[in-house]
Amino acid sequence: MSRWRAIVVGLATTVVLAACAAAAMAVVREPPARARTGSPRGAPGPSHAAPGPSHAALRRGARRASATARAVGVLCPSPSLGGTLPAEVYLPAGYSTRAAPYPVIYFLHGLPAGPTTYTTNGFVARALAAAHQRAIVVAPQGARSAGSDREYLDWSPSENWPAAIADDLPACIDSRFNTIANRWGRALMGLSAGGYGAFNIGLRNLQSFAAVESWSGYFVATDPSGEHVLNLGSPAAQTAATVPQGAGLRAALGSWPAFIGFYVGNQDARFLQMNVRFDAALRRGGITHVFRIYPGGHTGALWRAHARLWLTWALRYLAAGRARQAGQAPPGPATSVSGGAPVG
Repeated sequence: MSRWRAIVVGLATTVVLAACAAAAMAVVREPPARARTGSPRGAPGPSHAAPGPSHAALRRGARRASATARAVGVLCPSPSLGGTLPAEVYLPAGYSTRAAPYPVIYFLHGLPAGPTTYTTNGFVARALAAAHQRAIVVAPQGARSAGSDREYLDWSPSENWPAAIADDLPACIDSRFNTIANRWGRALMGLSAGGYGAFNIGLRNLQSFAAVESWSGYFVATDPSGEHVLNLGSPAAQTAATVPQGAGLRAALGSWPAFIGFYVGNQDARFLQMNVRFDAALRRGGITHVFRIYPGGHTGALWRAHARLWLTWALRYLAAGRARQAGQAPPGPATSVSGGAPVG
């Protein structure tokens, strides 16, 4: 009888441990993506829908993910937006205020969008966990009302999205969490309109962000269709809505070196050629960057497939910069022009 009791106890222990391991794979408090009509730039519409992963694929992804991320909603003071800026903060497994400070990925969602769209980017935290990267993800709100498309631009003293993202948000996050509170601890990136916002804000605020990425983004503010450039009424406003690419950017990078990376799908009818032209412009200007064209369209499947790699590249670049600052690595470029991968 004692042998049978030992077998039963062993089986029960195995079941309990398996249940605990399965529970540890989910990102806490991430709501399901909302169904949306039309074909906004930030998410595929019915005619461009990305196929969802199968149950088997989800199980494989859960087995590969070795850690859990905890989602925390924060409400940051934001004078630039006339009040506050909500954000979803994903803390990595084992997050501790007593540990070494964490780098932060600031991730902007696509547009048009609604006021809760910022809560649907949990795949970024899952990709970090699967890549065994130790970082905090911060996903701020980019839309105040349903169908909003404010393009992350400066519209007024009480609706200045660039100042909110580059100044108000990092100050809030650094004051509340255990972060590396300087540019070598911050990356700004996003998908679709969020990629445009990340480039237009990040490349103008290199003193705040040492890595900037665009996933299927574009390089001048557009209308909700993504097919027409916005007419903002003045040359100054048009310039402010166009991602920098020339001598001014090259000079800024001389003082504030940064990883600049972007990619697009080869079936992205709206933004493929715009990305190719931007790559060519940076090449002509001698601006070091990484550019990729992948099989696929303007879909969540593309972004999920490459999230792990591009997050890792940004974080490795930041780590190499911190090492150089500390005198632990020789100075030098950390990327090669157009298509190279970061090295540390």
